[in-house]
Amino acid sequence: MKTDIQIARECELAPIGEIAKKLAIPSEEIEYYGKNIAKVPEKLIDEEKVKKSKLILVTAITPTKAGIGKTTVSIGLSLGLSKIGKNAVVALREPSLGPCFGMKGGAAGGGYAQVLPMEKINLHFTGDFHAITSAHNMIAALLDNYIYQHRDEGFALKEVLWKRVLDINDRNLRFIVTGLGAKTDGVTMESGFDITPASEIMAILCLATSQDDLRRRIENILLGITIDGKPFRVKDMGVAGAITVLLMDALHPNLVQTTEQTPAFVHGGPFANIAHGCNSILATKLAMTYGDYVITEAGFGADLGAEKFYDIKCRKAGLQPSLTVIVATTQGLKMHGGVALDQIKEPNEQGLLEGLKNLDRHIRNLQSYGQEVVVAFNRFATDTDEELHLVRKHCEEMGVGFAINNAFLQGGEGAIELAQLVVDTIEKKPSRPLHFVYEDSDPIKTKIEKVCKNIYGAATITFSKGAERKLAQYSEEKQTDEASKQLARDIAAYPVCIAKTQYSFSADPTVYGCPSGFNVHIRDIVFNCGAEMVVAIAGEILRMPGLPRSPQAERIDIVDGQIEGLS
Repeated sequence: MKTDIQIARECELAPIGEIAKKLAIPSEEIEYYGKNIAKVPEKLIDEEKVKKSKLILVTAITPTKAGIGKTTVSIGLSLGLSKIGKNAVVALREPSLGPCFGMKGGAAGGGYAQVLPMEKINLHFTGDFHAITSAHNMIAALLDNYIYQHRDEGFALKEVLWKRVLDINDRNLRFIVTGLGAKTDGVTMESGFDITPASEIMAILCLATSQDDLRRRIENILLGITIDGKPFRVKDMGVAGAITVLLMDALHPNLVQTTEQTPAFVHGGPFANIAHGCNSILATKLAMTYGDYVITEAGFGADLGAEKFYDIKCRKAGLQPSLTVIVATTQGLKMHGGVALDQIKEPNEQGLLEGLKNLDRHIRNLQSYGQEVVVAFNRFATDTDEELHLVRKHCEEMGVGFAINNAFLQGGEGAIELAQLVVDTIEKKPSRPLHFVYEDSDPIKTKIEKVCKNIYGAATITFSKGAERKLAQYSEEKQTDEASKQLARDIAAYPVCIAKTQYSFSADPTVYGCPSGFNVHIRDIVFNCGAEMVVAIAGEILRMPGLPRSPQAERIDIVDGQIEGLS
C-alpha cells in the first residue's frame, strides 16, 4: 500500500483558478498563494444560498489514539457525492504543527481521500496559524508593556488572564516566569503557553462573521482585572486595530482541492478536546454559498466536536445541519468493548458487540439534537465480512442508515454507497430543527452540568475552589460598577466549551466504552469574552500538549528533494 504522501504526489493538481471556476467564483476575486492554493474573500457569502444548501456534519465514536478516519470520510463523502452528480464541497480545519510533528504526522485526510497539496496544508499553508500566534503574542507583549509603562501611575492588574501560545507541543512552556532581570527588563510575573489551536484568537477567527465582527471580538478580549476590581480588555489599550491588521489575510478562507480535483475549503484549526473544534463559520458559509451539499467535520468524538458544533457554532451562526454522519471502525469498537489495544486488529465478535454500546450512546446523543443520523463504517484491510455484517445488522435494528466507506482505497468510487445513503436520507427524512442541550438563559454551572449529564453520562459534577471562585467573581451580584455588571451579564449568556479528554465519555482517558455514573471535576474556568464562550477545563486535560517518546518529527525528512513522514 502506498503512503499518503506518495498518493498525493501522484495526483494531478488542477490550477486553483480552475477549481474556483468550477464553483463559479470570479477569478478576479481570489488571491493566489502559488498555483494550487487561494484565499477567497468572505464578502462573497450569499446568505440566501446558504439557507438552500444542505449541510452535513461528520463526527465519530470516541476515538482511539490511532484515530477513526473522520477527515478521510469527510473528504471521501464529498468525492462520492461528486461521483453521483452532486455539487459537493468539503469544509475542513487546518492541521496544527503540534500533532503533525508529534503523534500523527499529518491531518489532510488519507489514502485516495485527501486535500491537496497535502505537504503545504500540513506545514505552513497560507500562514494562518502563524498570524494567529503572532496576534495572540502581540497582545501579550502589549499588555506587559502597558503594565510596565503605567506602573508608576498606580496601574496594576491583580489578576492577569492572558497567556502566550505556540503551535508546537512543548510541555516545558506550560508554566513560566517572565520579566526576570533588571527593572528595565519588565515586570516579573507568572505566565505560560497554550498551543495555538487553544488560543482565543483562533476561536475568534473561527466564530467571526466579518472583519468588523473580528475587530469587535478582539476589543472585548478580557486580559485581566485591575486592582480596583474592573475588567481590563484589549480595547482599553487601544490596540484592537493593530491586532486586526495582523489577521486581515488569515480571516479569508483557503480554497484547495481534493485528490479528484473537487473543491475544498480549509480554514481555522481549534482542537475539540481543548477548544470548540470546528472550522470557521466563514469557510462553512462560503462552501454553502457555492455547494448544494457541504460536508464539514468537528473534532474527535461526537461528545466533543459534535456537541460544540451544535451548541456553539450552529447556535451562534444560525446553521441547521440536514444530516449527521457518525464514523465507526471495527478497531475502535473493539477497543471500547474491552479488547486490548494490541489485539484490536484480530477478529473478536464479543468485543465488537460490547463496543457497539459506545456507538449507540453517540447516536442517541445526536438524535437528541433532532438530527437524523447515518453510520459511515470506515473499512480497514483487517476487517472481516462477518464483522461488517454484525455492525450493519445492529444499525438496521436501531433504524439507523449504514454504509461502508472505502474512500481510503478507492477514492470517490469507494464512497458512492455512503453518498447515495446521505442523499436519500436527506430527501426522505431530513433532520429536524436543532434542539440544544441548554438554553442561553441557563446559569453557567447549569450549562456545564447539562452537557456532562446529558451528553457524557455523568452522575455528578464537582468544581474546584478556584473554578467556584471564578464563577462567583464574575456573577452580576458581585459587581459594583456598570462595566463589571455588563461583563457579568454577557458571560452569563455565553455557551460553554468543555475541555476534556477525547478518549472517553468521562474525564478519565483510561475509561473506555460507555461509562456512566461517574463524576466530572471542573478544575478551572476560562472566560473567552472575545470568542464569547466560557471554557470549563475538566479532569487533567492540558491546553499545551507534550511530545511522545518517539515524536513523528523523528520520521519527517527531505529525501532526494521530497518531504517524507507526513502520513
